[in-house]
Formats: sequence, C-alpha cells, structure tokens
Amino acid sequence: QRLSSRPWRKEQKRKRLISAHWIFRLMKFTRTDHMQLLPHMQDVGSDIMDEILKERANYKPEIYTEADVKAALNAKHCSLENFKALLSPAAAPFLEQIAQLAQAKTRANFGSNITLFTPLYIANYCDNLCVYCGFNAKNNIKRAKLSDEEITRELREISKSGLEEILILTGESETNSSVAYIANACALAKKFFKVVGVEIYPLNSEGYAMLHKSGADYVTVFQETYNPTKYEKIHLGGNKRIFPYRLNAQERALLGGMRGVGFAALLGIDDFRLDAFATALHASLVQKKYPHAEIAFSCPRLRPIINNDRINPRDVGERELLQVICAYRIFMPTASITISTREKAKFRDNAVKIAANKISAGVKVSIGAHGEEKKGDEQFEISDSRSVDEIKAMIKANGLEPLMSEYVYV
Repeated sequence: QRLSSRPWRKEQKRKRLISAHWIFRLMKFTRTDHMQLLPHMQDVGSDIMDEILKERANYKPEIYTEADVKAALNAKHCSLENFKALLSPAAAPFLEQIAQLAQAKTRANFGSNITLFTPLYIANYCDNLCVYCGFNAKNNIKRAKLSDEEITRELREISKSGLEEILILTGESETNSSVAYIANACALAKKFFKVVGVEIYPLNSEGYAMLHKSGADYVTVFQETYNPTKYEKIHLGGNKRIFPYRLNAQERALLGGMRGVGFAALLGIDDFRLDAFATALHASLVQKKYPHAEIAFSCPRLRPIINNDRINPRDVGERELLQVICAYRIFMPTASITISTREKAKFRDNAVKIAANKISAGVKVSIGAHGEEKKGDEQFEISDSRSVDEIKAMIKANGLEPLMSEYVYV
C-alpha cells in the first residue's frame, strides 16, 4: 500500500510545483508598474527625479584620478564634479585629508554642538513586501501598535533623560497606522519635546500638512536605492513599490509646510557610491528649489533583521562609510548629518568628532521598549545601546558640547 502511494505523492508534488510556477508567472505579469503613480498618489510635477536618474547613470566612479581628488580637496567650493571625485575609489588613500577638511567645515558651521535625539517606534504593522526589512508584511514577527496612553507613557519616560527632540516612526501601513493616528502621536509628543520628526510612509502634501499642524517639524524618507531596476526587485508589493512617489516625498512634505526634510539611501543594497551620489544630488536639487528648507542626511547601512541575520551591507566597510559621510559634509556644509545606532560605538564616536553633527541616544527600536516590556518586535538590530547620559559624556570627553535643541518658539 505504501509502495502504491509513492506515484500519487510524486504526482501531487509535480502539481504543486506547476501551480507555484504559474502563480509566480501571474504575479510577475500582474505586479504593479513600479514607475507609475497609483490613482491616490499626488503628482507634484517635479523633474528632479529625471535629473537624478540621468546623472546617476552617467556617474562612473572608476574614471576619477588622484589629480581629481586633489583638485576637489583644494576647491574653494565643492562642485558636483568635485563631489564625484571625493566618492570615488581614487579618494580612498586620501581619507585622512578628506576627514580633516570635513571636520573643518563641520566646526565652521555647527561649532562644537552635537544634537541629541531618540526614535520612538509606535507601531510595526506594514503593508509592504521589502526583502531586506524586518517589518516586511510576510515576516513572522510580533506586531503591535501603541495606544494614546502607551504613547504618552513612552514620551514621558524618554523626556526624563533631558532630550528635547524625538523622531516618531511606524511601519508603513496606513490601515493600521493612519495619518490621524500619527498626527495624534505628534500632538502628544509636542507636549514633551521641542522638536518632533516623523519617519513614516510617504504621504500627499495634505497629509504632511495635517502632521505639521499637529506638531511635526521635519520628515525623513529613506529612498533605499536610487537604482529603479534594483528597487523593483526588492520591493515586491505595497505602496512602497512605487519608486517616484517615494522619491518625491520630500517635496510634498515641504509643500505641506514642513520646516525640514531628510534624505538617505540604505547603503549596501546597490552600488553604494552611486546611491550616495544620488542621495546628495537629490538633497542639493531640493535645496535649490526650496531655499528655505532645512536639509539633513542619514547614513544607514544594511543591518541584520529578525528571522534573517545574513542581511549585511555589500562592499560598505567603515572606511567607505566614513568617506561617504565626509563627502556629504564637504559637498553640503550646512546640512545636518546623523549617525545611526546601526553603527558601532567607536565609529559613532569618531563620526561626531569629524563630520556628523547629530546622534541618537538611548535608542530602543522595538514597540513599547521604553516601558516595562516591549509589545512588538524591532525592525533591525542596533550596535550602540548607550544611554543618553553615556552619549553626553562621550561628546564632552571629545571636547564637544551636547545640544538638546537649538530652536526657540515665540
């Protein structure tokens, strides 16, 4: 009887394989065009994306020479061509000189001040299918969303540290974390903190206006990668799959009244030099179009995620990351640069001495982690878990000044 069942089992397995094959083909042919806005997505009529993609495609880091790097280091003002040279492989032997120039520009524009903040994750539900992210809708993690009472408790606990700036984050699920829910969290945060930022799913300008009215000051959006082909391959579903809608989020945020916008690529997803170049070009083009905007960079690398510890940056070591951060500073001297807890403590300590002017402290990336126990799982692993007091002590030990906020509201 067992022998006679084997052909049947083989046939069932064959049918399952055929079925899976056709499901995959159906998904492939019915998947949303990642370069076309969906009906509910606002088109701001910007040509910035086209310029970024053209310049990124034309950038060949390997063609730059030692002479190009020296010219960039001696330039009175860093041009786009100078910036390309500073990001190139030819610049690697000049990292010390690049760091010295970046440090001089940092001190000239920010003095000895290093701004502190912390993130607060209020929900980790997500509707997207991003292969590198712990919040992926298909990832088997503990999901949670904080109530108003729980958000207030977290805010109150964080405020005891003396911090005056907070960054509110959610997974990208408008269904489970509506704009109204996030706006309410911003209003609650403004009772405890002078500066409130948001890092959430992209919105239309009226959505950003609602958040701004509720107390949000700035918006950070990670483009992840500026390579549309790679972007399509790693964003399999959800609104995040739509490349141009994400890329133009900063413009919509400024149109919604936000004071500042932050830019980042997740370094290691694609060629990090091309993505770092595109990130800075994006920021500079937005700055030219909206001169009043406060511009900021984040410099994250890929980190292992829950259920997948093999996700790590491709070809982006600490020297390469420092090269990117310093090149950002030289190219846009007045932009804020944040160094993440994704990086080790020693690297972060060096980064604030050289080019970064903003650092997170007392970081917990799971939902409800500032309370008695976490309610939901984290998005990624962190490498620096030092408290606010420990980060302040490190800053002072380096001859710098920890700054909680530089804004005065009248």
